[in-house]
Amino acid sequence: MLAGVFLLLPESLRTKALPHLVSFATGALLGAALLALLPEALERVGADGAEGIGVALLAGFGLFFVIEKLVLWRHAHSHEHDEMEHEAHAHSRDAASGVLVIVGDSIHNALDGVLVAAAFLTDLRLGILTVLAVAAHEVPHRVGDFAILLHSGMSRRRALILNLVTGLTAVIGGILAWFGLRSAMGMLPYALAVAAAGFLYIAVAGLIPALHRRADPKTSLTQVALISLGVGVIAWAESRLH
Repeated sequence: MLAGVFLLLPESLRTKALPHLVSFATGALLGAALLALLPEALERVGADGAEGIGVALLAGFGLFFVIEKLVLWRHAHSHEHDEMEHEAHAHSRDAASGVLVIVGDSIHNALDGVLVAAAFLTDLRLGILTVLAVAAHEVPHRVGDFAILLHSGMSRRRALILNLVTGLTAVIGGILAWFGLRSAMGMLPYALAVAAAGFLYIAVAGLIPALHRRADPKTSLTQVALISLGVGVIAWAESRLH
């Protein structure tokens, strides 16, 4: 919905807003990984299972590193290796960030579906509250992810469609959890760690280097403020969840 509103803005305003949305998305991804997904995973396994969460986190980093390498390799073969190589590589990293955010969000949304299904199976009121909390939690992600997809070079139409499609994975996760809750809940903490790794990788390896392309004091201060805002919004949403 918010992504659709963004599409209605004049092109000049969208162009100005896009870098700011990328900064906000960076904070939102960092906040979701470090304030929500990882704490939830560790809480579910307890102190004895922390090592397993660490292994899942490392596996997640490896997975997203390989995915990015494959995307970069694909794009590298579509450009001439001449004086434009550096610019092409930067463009490839932006495109890779778009692919990574689709994969990471699909995992995250599917896990949201599992949590919602578990809540409804526990208590109707708890289920309704969980739906509201997850919706509030996802608002900054929907806006931020749309900005990332646009930043990766996708058209507005394609970015909006992919944004909506990744949201549907929550339905898939909820259905699978409803019919196989016991096994799904057993794997949930480790899947949460993999999703957290994906968000951290996207923010640190994909978005932050892009933000460093502009290093003047005014832009840098704006980026820090918007990253902090993204973290703050996620922290607020997570406090509502609990």
